Amino acid sequence: MRLVDENVPDTDVVVIGAGQAGLSSAYHLLGSGLTHVVLDANPAPGGAWQHRWPTLRMATVHGIFGLPGMPFDPPDPRERAADAVPAYFAAFEQRFGLDVRRPVTVSDVSGETDGRLRVETDHGTWRARALINATGTWTRPFLPYYPGAETFQGRQLHTADYRGPAEFAGKRVVVVGGGTSAVQILLEIAANARTIWVTRREPVFREGPFNEEYGRAVVAKVEERVRAGLPPRSVVSVTDLPWTPELAAARERGVLVRRPMFARIVPDGVVRPDGTHVPVDVILWATGWRAALDHLAPLRLRGPGGGIVMDGTRVVADPRIHLVGYGPSASTVGANRAGRAAVRDLRALLADPGVAGGAEQELGVAAGAGELFEQLR
Repeated sequence: MRLVDENVPDTDVVVIGAGQAGLSSAYHLLGSGLTHVVLDANPAPGGAWQHRWPTLRMATVHGIFGLPGMPFDPPDPRERAADAVPAYFAAFEQRFGLDVRRPVTVSDVSGETDGRLRVETDHGTWRARALINATGTWTRPFLPYYPGAETFQGRQLHTADYRGPAEFAGKRVVVVGGGTSAVQILLEIAANARTIWVTRREPVFREGPFNEEYGRAVVAKVEERVRAGLPPRSVVSVTDLPWTPELAAARERGVLVRRPMFARIVPDGVVRPDGTHVPVDVILWATGWRAALDHLAPLRLRGPGGGIVMDGTRVVADPRIHLVGYGPSASTVGANRAGRAAVRDLRALLADPGVAGGAEQELGVAAGAGELFEQLR
């Protein structure tokens, strides 16, 4: 607990991150009567979208649910996602005059003796009565360890480092992962390279509709973990892959053939569970991300299960802290709802510190599941 520094500027709420969840929160803060500032580590608007690989086009994006108060007009399907979505975010910030400071990197958040939060950054310090954290996952790519990984003489990279298929022409490439990004990248690379697709579990392709009933079941899986204080799985990780004509054609060509995960890595390739040696030049890990929450470590929010116990967007251990775009709200429509719910809850809390919770109930399993899965079609 830090002593109070009277020379540090005060505000009611600090929002960390200006992706979909952070911008939704900032929008709802505008009419809340709460003073606030948004701190974003990125050099420009767009959140993680500005870092997506250049060959990802809007035609292959699962869909973007518009921010509150400003619909997202679908751009040309051929436009790069890394251009179209950041341009929309920039227009949103300008239209509503959002106070976004960038690039500002938050190093840590701690408590002060007067009950306020101290937010330390590379561009100064803020004191706040509450915090909305919307830092997402893009800066925390997850690379699982496999025996022998350090001996591999080829190239290993994560989805976050992927810049397009051209550099893999003529190479032997293993794509690891069962999510949508893995499949998209696999199909791109396979046009000019020899590919092998491996996953830990057999992928499940869904031909039926991504309807509200299915949506409720998927969100419930994520919600159950965060309420139990376990590290959340992403919404995408528990969602079946949508079966499309493009994937059917890829399977006919022999590209979309899933192999079991290899047992170990050797200098010139991988070894399958049956002992078969497979020579490869590149291992591409499409193995997802983890929540970027290291800056919250001084608050000691994590429980014995390794995660943070949540009730909607509110951290149970500290009702001043809301995590948006985290767990069940880690989708574009979920992030919108999370921003609204977090602001509603904080208005009640800051008006009467004895009040906490209740406003985020709209984020429950039954809410908006059909809309959430519109983006997965």
